[in-house]
Amino acid sequence: MRGRLCEAGPRGRRGAPLGYPAILRGAERRRRHGAASATLVRNKTPQERDTMRLTIERMAYGPDGLAHTEDGKAVFVAGGVVGDVVEARVDSEDASLVRATVESVVEASPHRVEAPCPFVGVCGGCPWGALDRKTQLAAKEDNLRSALMRIGKFTADEVAALVRPIRSTRDAWGYRNKVELAPSVERGRVRLGMHGRDPKQIISVGSCPLFEKKYSRAIKAVAGALGYLGNSRDLSLDRVGVRASRRTGAVEVALWTPTGPFPRAHVARVLEDALAPTGIVRVMTKGEQRARRVSKVELLAGEGSWSEKIADGRMRVSAPSFFQVNTAAAEILIDLVMDALKPEPEDLAIDLYCGAGTFTMPLARRCDFVAAVEAYGPAVRDLRHNIDAANLSNVDIIGGDAVKEFPDQDADVLVVDPPRAGLAAEAVGLIASTSARDVAYVSCDPATLARDLARFRADGTFRVVSATPVDLFPQTFHCETVVHLTRNN
Repeated sequence: MRGRLCEAGPRGRRGAPLGYPAILRGAERRRRHGAASATLVRNKTPQERDTMRLTIERMAYGPDGLAHTEDGKAVFVAGGVVGDVVEARVDSEDASLVRATVESVVEASPHRVEAPCPFVGVCGGCPWGALDRKTQLAAKEDNLRSALMRIGKFTADEVAALVRPIRSTRDAWGYRNKVELAPSVERGRVRLGMHGRDPKQIISVGSCPLFEKKYSRAIKAVAGALGYLGNSRDLSLDRVGVRASRRTGAVEVALWTPTGPFPRAHVARVLEDALAPTGIVRVMTKGEQRARRVSKVELLAGEGSWSEKIADGRMRVSAPSFFQVNTAAAEILIDLVMDALKPEPEDLAIDLYCGAGTFTMPLARRCDFVAAVEAYGPAVRDLRHNIDAANLSNVDIIGGDAVKEFPDQDADVLVVDPPRAGLAAEAVGLIASTSARDVAYVSCDPATLARDLARFRADGTFRVVSATPVDLFPQTFHCETVVHLTRNN
C-alpha cells in the first residue's frame, strides 16, 4: 500500500532519489567499461561487502526477484525484476540462501518500466512498481501454481486444470481506498509518512500514486496538519488512517492513539480546515505495542464511519474494521464467490470470518437464510448496522471464533474468508460435517491456502474445482484467490 510520490526522502550521492532511476544510471556506465561476468566480486576493503553479478530469473512471492549463484544457491534480490542483469550487494548469507540489494542494473529487463513513483524499491508499498503489469499478473499466477505444487502436493497436471486465468481491474495505480501514515521525529520536528522497505524508515510524502486519484491531496493535507500540531503538543499518534471513496465521496481520517488526554477540538478544527473530511475519529487502544486492542472509537467531527458502494449495495465501515482496499477488485471476489456457490432462494448459507458483510449481504439477497460468524467486535457492530440499513432480516450474526462458534444450523452453501494464517485445522472437519454442496474459499496467502486445500483433499469430502487468482494489489506481490470446492458424490 505504501508506494509514493515523495517530497523528500533518501538521496543518492548526487542528490537524486534512490530507486529505479539511480539503479539504472549505473547500467550504461558498466557497459562502457565492459563489466566482467563473474558471479561473485570480492571488494578490496574489508569494510565493503561482496557484490554479485546476477540474472533475475523470476519474481519470488515477496518483494524481491529470484536469482541463483553458479553453485545453485537461491539469491533474493531487492530491486531486481525478472530479466534484469544486475550488480547486487550481498546483505546476508546462510547455508540455504543469500539476500542482496541491487546496486546497478547492467542490462535492463524488457519487462522493466519507469513507475510514477521515484521511491519504488525504497518505500515499502509498491515493491513491484518497476515491473510491467502483464508480467506482474503472470508472476502472481506462477506463485499460486508453485504453492499448490510445493505445499499442497498437487501435480503439475492438476494445477494446470485447476488454476484459472488471473482476474484484474483496469486501474494499476490509484486504486487504493485507504493508506496509513506513520509518525516520526526528525531534528525535533514531527512528521508523518509511509513506512519504507525498512519498516523503521519513514518516508515523507506529498501524494501516493496508489491512493485514490480523486483525493490525491488528502495525504499531504493530513500529514501537514498533524505535523504542524505535533510540533506544539503531544498527540501520541501511533498511526493515521485515511480512507476515501470515489463512489460516495466519503473521506475519513482516523487517528490511532493510546487512551489519555487529547486535544480533540483543536485537532478536529485543523483537519477540517486542511481537508474538510466527512469524518474524523480517534481510535483509542490499550496494551503493549505489539498486542494493542481497541478500547474505544471517539467521534471528533462529522460522521463516525466511512461509507462505500459495492456490489449493488452500500456498506459503512468503522475505522478499526477491515475492508478490502481495492473496491473494484473486491467486486470481482464477490462475483467469483457467487458464481461458485450459485445460491438459490431456498438455500441456507454460512459465512465464516464474515467481517463487516462483504459476502454476507450478497448472500442474504439471494438465499433464504445466512449464518454469519465474526470474532472482531468492531466488525460485528458494523455488520449489524449494514444488515439493518439494507433491511435484511434473514441473517443470524454470531460473534465469536469461527471454530468455537461454528453454526448449529446446516448449510447448502458456505463461504470462508480467513485471515492470512488460513483455517484452523479443526475448521476443515466442521465444514465437512455440513451438507453444503459447494464451498467458496477466499484466501490472501497462497501458502496457507495450499496447506488447507491439502487438508480438504485428505478429508475427502470436497474436491477442488477451480482456483482463480485476483489482482487486488497491483504493484505488489500480494494476490487474492477464490477457490471453488464441491462435494464429492
